[in-house]
Amino acid sequence: MPQSARDKKKDSAGRMPLAEHLRELRNRLAKAVLAVLVVTIAAAFHYKGVVDVFTGPVLRSVGCPTSFADLAERTSDTTCARITINGLLAPFTLALKVSLMAGVVLASPVWLYQLWAFVAPGLHRHERKYAYAFVGAGAPLFLGGAFFAYEVLPTTAKVLIGLTPHGVDNLLPLDDLLDLVTRMVVVFGLSFEMPLLLVMLNLTGVLSGRRMLSRWRGVIVGIAVFSAVATPSTDPLTMLALAAPIWALYFAAVVFSLLCDRRKARREAAGPGDDESSDLDLTPQHIGEAEPVSAGRVLPARPDAEDDRADG
Repeated sequence: MPQSARDKKKDSAGRMPLAEHLRELRNRLAKAVLAVLVVTIAAAFHYKGVVDVFTGPVLRSVGCPTSFADLAERTSDTTCARITINGLLAPFTLALKVSLMAGVVLASPVWLYQLWAFVAPGLHRHERKYAYAFVGAGAPLFLGGAFFAYEVLPTTAKVLIGLTPHGVDNLLPLDDLLDLVTRMVVVFGLSFEMPLLLVMLNLTGVLSGRRMLSRWRGVIVGIAVFSAVATPSTDPLTMLALAAPIWALYFAAVVFSLLCDRRKARREAAGPGDDESSDLDLTPQHIGEAEPVSAGRVLPARPDAEDDRADG
């Protein structure tokens, strides 16, 4: 529906009938699905390159050598892994899975915009401002976490493959490897979103900056444990490479929350502005004992009323 036609359906408050909302939702969904479908078809022709991007770091780290020179240099103590596919239809299923995943990720700007275009008209101006700020900060944070996951993946794979007993070949199903990489990217990306979640809780009044600061010791230990588990390496620098950015983001969220709390306290102390209404105190108050009320004096009857009664 054109923009002018949709505006005519709105009332003075910007509201639309339910049928118009459903029609717009249908159009937004159709555009989002079409974008994902187009990108998925395009990615299907290059899915092998997408697989190489995900499996390349693992192969370079723990992959078994394939050339004669590498095989000659390999000793009996060397542990390596081979990536395998099991089944006749497995390559076709893998192609569909990888292509669809690439389509959803690469077409995310389109379907995210369609989602925002459907939700934004129902938001207030300050709500839109907060939404822009959270999206603008959340996207780089998630990408930073995903980058760290991609960087620590070779070290993690080398440590885990090193647990394989001697004389045993390690076969890595490609489906399982892709699922592992995807989970690591998502978990690391969400871990970098933790400070943003703390800021959101502070802005909504659920969590104060002083309370966040009082828990800093437990948070430091928790982040260190998470980094040690996510990067199972004997090298402490690898763990610190992941923990240090999350520590810095946590304290940045604490400082931001403390500043917001201080500004909120100054605003409450100054009272409402000339164009703002004050908060009403709706707490029930005790009104005490009820005072006795004497009965009113009865007025004498009118003489003409008595005459009328006698005539009747």
